[in-house]
Amino acid sequence: MKTWSALLISMLMMSPVVQANAQNYPCSKSMGGVSHCKNGKFVCNNGKISQSKKVCTS
Repeated sequence: MKTWSALLISMLMMSPVVQANAQNYPCSKSMGGVSHCKNGKFVCNNGKISQSKKVCTS
């Protein structure tokens, strides 16, 4: 019983971290992910430029 309780608590503590990472990634959700980098901006798989303030390189 203690093992299951510890597992449940640890899973509940990790879920906000996973959600935060998804929200901060350029081109997330309907944009389809990052296709490539152009002039320091992220170009999404749907062809649009990400509004992210992060700068990409390469």
